[in-house]
Amino acid sequence: QVQLVESGGGLVQAGGSLRLSCAASGRTFSRQAMGWLRQAPGKDYDVVAGISRNGLSTYYTESVKDRFTISRNNDKNTVYLQMNSLKPEDTANYYCATSSGGNFRSLVDFDLWGQGTQVTVSS
Repeated sequence: QVQLVESGGGLVQAGGSLRLSCAASGRTFSRQAMGWLRQAPGKDYDVVAGISRNGLSTYYTESVKDRFTISRNNDKNTVYLQMNSLKPEDTANYYCATSSGGNFRSLVDFDLWGQGTQVTVSS
């Protein structure tokens, strides 16, 4: 069982950077693949990035592949999303989530979500 709390969102100008953090409580964090999901205004939820249990495999949606980096520190029970060169279209509520099944590329893969953190990018 894992509980998730996101932080690090805020307002930033286009071209700027933010780092999101997701702190996990529970005994099985290292056994869960993890992901960052988002919902932009007027759009459905989407998988932004995912990472395997050991951190060696990652996934990125095409629109962020050259700008965002997902990472995890299992000793600290934390997953991160480093966001560089932010664009107004990145504005969304961002969530971290667990995957008990080990897949991390589709919404259906994720079981438990955090409360979300808002990212707003101004032009």
